[in-house]
Amino acid sequence: MDRRDFFKDAAAAGVMLSAVAPGITEILYPEPVIAQTQAAAPVSCAVIGLGDRGLQMLRELASMTELNLAVICDSYEPFIKRALEHAPKASTTTDYKQILDNKSIQAVIIATPSNLHKQIVLDSLQAGKHVYCEAPIAHTIDDAHIIAAAGKQASPKLIFQAGLQRRVNPQYLHVHKLLTTGALGDAAYCRAQWHNKTSWRRSSPNHDQEIMLNWRLSKLTSPGLVGEMGIHSIDLMNWYLNALPSAVTGFGSIIHWNDGRDVPDTMQCMIEYPNGVRFGYDATLVNSFDDAYDVMHGSDSAFFMRGEKAWMINEADAQLAGWIVYARKEPVNDSVGVVLVADASKLLALGKIPGKDGAAAPAKTMLHYALKEFATAVQTGKQPSAGPEEGYKATVVALLANQAVNTNSRVEIRQEMLSLA
Repeated sequence: MDRRDFFKDAAAAGVMLSAVAPGITEILYPEPVIAQTQAAAPVSCAVIGLGDRGLQMLRELASMTELNLAVICDSYEPFIKRALEHAPKASTTTDYKQILDNKSIQAVIIATPSNLHKQIVLDSLQAGKHVYCEAPIAHTIDDAHIIAAAGKQASPKLIFQAGLQRRVNPQYLHVHKLLTTGALGDAAYCRAQWHNKTSWRRSSPNHDQEIMLNWRLSKLTSPGLVGEMGIHSIDLMNWYLNALPSAVTGFGSIIHWNDGRDVPDTMQCMIEYPNGVRFGYDATLVNSFDDAYDVMHGSDSAFFMRGEKAWMINEADAQLAGWIVYARKEPVNDSVGVVLVADASKLLALGKIPGKDGAAAPAKTMLHYALKEFATAVQTGKQPSAGPEEGYKATVVALLANQAVNTNSRVEIRQEMLSLA
């Protein structure tokens, strides 16, 4: 292959190659195009819900200039006291409606338990506030439909963004670009997992408050492991496969945490997509081994994604694009994978080698990119990557998967169930 053909193939693959050291070449991806907002005033916002996810929001907001955190809210005062350590300048309230009456607040970030989302979202949109709602957007399909329909109806005047962070994360955008070139070949099978030994149980001296804190452990209020954690992998596969599933078979058991809960602490499900493609997902609170990852298997290659890193592992009989010869490679289990590097251009500017020196410091989390996109959407009116439609579809599939897990059965997913019409 001559030099002209090499760069022609690289351009066709949607990537750029740049020498980073003698004899070393990396796959470089352009930064995602996000509207410039430096000249725009920060978006005044409030965070409603100060549990573990709410605290993550506060930590992220503390380092962001695009969003100005003005108020924090939770009905549980010990959570407010804890949150003030991360947001000492914010005012506080136990009643979210006080935020909605505050004309200076432009947007609300809702991180409450999913069973409390509906009324807060509806009231927020009615009050003219832009809404970032954590995923799943609801704990029932009916509530999800009401929330998403309201978000869609409020557009384009108001922004409704679902917390499906991978759709705006540079690493996952890079993988998606390669998938659109056909680098996977024929999709055969996908799988993902989330393993973390933790009880999910919270304690309180107040019995009623303890029940509220442990909403994840009751089928009345919880979307289960697949709804809480699996929804992100489900949305990823919907996006990457450019398809919606037709059925899901699930299994669930309480293996270890026999503490009165009725939500399985271990689950598996098989989600069926068109053309015979299946996606297997499993999650457990019983064991932490092998952590979490997503993988897609195709006739030409596999894409393996773990956290902020990703690799492409080619089949021996696959026709290789010219740029692969020059790409950095490293062991992935018993194979060798092409390193797919996010923020490569920034690393080069720092004199580092992408794929070797890790991400550019300070590393940005998926949540950072999602909140930044939300701020940009509010400032520019550009709709976010994960709007009402995406949030609704991912939530419905996750909730039907949870239904299959709770009943150890196969559940049909009719396409009209995934429509907001």
